[in-house]
This record gives sequence, C-alpha cells and structure tokens, in this order.
Amino acid sequence: MAQSLNGKVAAITGAASGIGLATTRALVEAGARVVMVDRNEEALSELTADLGENVIAQVTDLLDPQSCASMVPEILEKTDRIDILHCNAGTYIGGDLDETDEPTIDRMLNLNVNAVMKNVHSVIPHMKARGTGDIIVTCSVAGHAAISWEPVYSGSKWAITCFVQTMRRQLMKHGVRVGQVSPGPVVSALLADWPEENLKKAKKNGALLDPGEVADAVVYMLTRPRTVTIRDMIVLPTNFDI
Repeated sequence: MAQSLNGKVAAITGAASGIGLATTRALVEAGARVVMVDRNEEALSELTADLGENVIAQVTDLLDPQSCASMVPEILEKTDRIDILHCNAGTYIGGDLDETDEPTIDRMLNLNVNAVMKNVHSVIPHMKARGTGDIIVTCSVAGHAAISWEPVYSGSKWAITCFVQTMRRQLMKHGVRVGQVSPGPVVSALLADWPEENLKKAKKNGALLDPGEVADAVVYMLTRPRTVTIRDMIVLPTNFDI
C-alpha cells in the first residue's frame, strides 16, 4: 500500500526548472510542502507565487561553498524539519574530453558530485536525530553505462551511483532511506551540449523523456512503505537505444 506524502516537507535542489520543477509540482499535488532550492532568485519568486502556499523559496548557489553550507540550516529555520531531500541539481558536459577545459570540468564535478555529498552530509544529523527521512539523488543511466560521447558527465554519475549505494548502507539502520533515480535523456536545457546528430536522432525516434515522467518515478519511490527501499530506478524512454 502506498504511503501518504500529505504534510511531508521536501527540499529539492535545482527546483526552478526541468526534473526539479516537475517533482515540485508532483509532490505539492501529493500533499507535501516543498522548499524549492535554486540560485535563480527571480525564477523562484515567480514560481512560488504561482504554485501557492505549499512552496517555499530557498536561494542557494551550490557552487558557492558558504551558500552551499548554509542551505540545510536555512531550510530548517523556515520549516523546522526535512522529511525528504532530493539532490537534483546538476550540469552536463558532452563531447570529447579534449574539447572542453578544466574550469568547466571543475564546475560540473563540483555541482554533480561535491555539492551532492555536502548536502547529504549536512542533512544526516537532522534525519538521524529524527530516526527517519528520505534522500533521493538524481543520477542518470550514464551512471550505469560508459557513454563514449560524455566521459566527464558519465564519470560524475558513476561516482554518484557509488556514493548513493554506500550511503544507503550507512543510513538504513537509522531509519533513513537513500536511493537514486537514473533517467535516460530528458527534455531540458542540459541537452544543449549533446552532439547535434545524437539529439536529432533521439528526437526523431522518440527517445527523450519528459521531466514529469521522472517526477512520477520519484513519487513512486517516496510512497513505498517504510519497509521498502527503491535503491535505484532506471527510467528510459522506450526507444532509447543504449
């Protein structure tokens, strides 16, 4: 039987667009309060006004060490608790490795890997003290397959797969569930760096997901009874050939 999310408090990073926004809408519809975390203050202001009283804006720049470190304490000042942390923010690099530069690599690894680890590290004491909680990370099918046209991105997601599964084992004895959702390509700004031929092929073949389809998977994971953990849900468009 599905577990109700009514009254739960969720914090979602990268919530102003894409999967984060779709998941915000889905959780609000399911009765949760959602703290929308993003660095885009203007977008958050517009979205919180549109989505109503069950959403709260949290302006955080995950690439700024102080802002990142302040995220969880600032959320707890606004809500008193965090039942669900969805580490969703991320960025993308595609193409051959020698076609990018080191600052771009640093930025992606800091957002896709370091910020996730820091956010989870920050929320652990709170969830352990309460003896319950859910942590979900947006990973990727690229965390399960060595995709030749995106070695940096794929490498970051393999790192996250390892991190999530080790944290699941560390925290399960404290009543905290940890899992990841691993979608295939999703219609979003992240695909801007995809090789044009791959993007055209995916569009033509219907091999792209809508963000709402990933949000549905997240809601499914969160509504399982506490005796069940979905440690990883790989969600692919049916015609995605990889």
